[in-house]
Formats: sequence, C-alpha cells, structure tokens
Amino acid sequence: MLLLALDTATPAVTAALHDGTRVLAAAAQVDARRHGELLLPAIDRVLAEAGRSLDDVTALVAGTGPGPYTGLRVGLATAAAIGAARGLPVHGLCTLDGIAYAAGLAGVAGPFTVATDARRKEVYWARYADARTRVAGPAVDRPADVPAEAASLTAVGEGAQLYPDAFPAARGDLPGHASAAALAALAAERLGAGEPLDEPLPLYLRRPDARVPAGYKAVLRS
Repeated sequence: MLLLALDTATPAVTAALHDGTRVLAAAAQVDARRHGELLLPAIDRVLAEAGRSLDDVTALVAGTGPGPYTGLRVGLATAAAIGAARGLPVHGLCTLDGIAYAAGLAGVAGPFTVATDARRKEVYWARYADARTRVAGPAVDRPADVPAEAASLTAVGEGAQLYPDAFPAARGDLPGHASAAALAALAAERLGAGEPLDEPLPLYLRRPDARVPAGYKAVLRS
C-alpha cells in the first residue's frame, strides 16, 4: 500500500505519502489564495522526499471538506485527475475527521469539537467522542449558534481559535488546519481494518455565492 493524501479544504495546502504503516513524507503550506499553485509542487516534494514516484502509488485519499468551494475543489479535482490518469482508486475522508485524528495524536482523548473557518463569520464544526468517532456534524453555523454541548468542549481548529467567546475551551496549541499526514494515517487505519471510506465528493454545506440576479429577464430573438 502506498497512499497519496491531499487536502485543500482549509488554508493549508497539504500532501502526504503513507505506506500503510507510517507516514513517509508530508508537506504543508498555509496560503488560502494559492491552493492551485501549491498543490502539485507539494505532491512532487513528498514523492521526492520518500524516493517514490506516482508509479508506486496504489490509491489516493482526498479531504472532502467541508470547506470553501474554490479551495476544496482543487484537491478533489487533482485527486480525481491523477486517479483517472493512473487507473487508481480515489477515496474521500471528511477533513474535520482528519483534524480530529491529528488532535488525538497530539494527546486529546475526547470528547472534543473541531471547528474550521467557514468565512462569512461562520464555522464548519463537528463533535467527536474521541479522535476516531464523530457523533455530530459536520455542519456550518455562526459561532454563537453552535450547540452548547459542542461549543463548551475542548475545541480544536482555526475556527475555534478565531471565536474564543463562542469556544471558551479552544486550544491554540493543537492543529488549526488540515493535515494530509493525519488524513493518510486515518485512511490507512480504516483500510487496514476493512472499513469503507467515503466517496470523494465535496461537502460544501451551503449554496454557492453565484446566483442568477433578481429580476433577470430572458432576451428572446425573433
């Protein structure tokens, strides 16, 4: 097994290789406006660092969000393109699950909440019993509208750090963004246990910004 994991659902552009036992190489750069520019070089770096090539990859894992439309689609489209070109299976995993798994590796036992920045003064969030078990979400809400049973827990992620009044137990010392290394490790664990992974479909959770203008009139030609 050699998994190539990608995630662009948060401001972090991140890629990693996992051989089913350990992470061989990982790369991450935080830049919310350059997902498309940074992802392929990140893939090249992790392959070079691990001394591998795309010919060695047996499957891909892509973070499915939730996340903003523009960034999220970069990772999913890239994984789909590589999978189609190489004839490889492409799996999906919720980005918040990857952050939760990373929090577990950092020593958080649970229960806890993961919250990322959804912009528009909102957060994407999910509640976890432990690093591997999601019990609520994912959802998108204004911070003040996140249920108290989630908001009052230890909170992980940039969304929680941005709104400390709503998440009083936010932990700034824990992962703030997605980690492809954690995503790959979680995927390898689930595949090794024979558990199914998700389809590589985006979790947008809200409608796109682009809409047909109100009062739009069609122009008819005779």
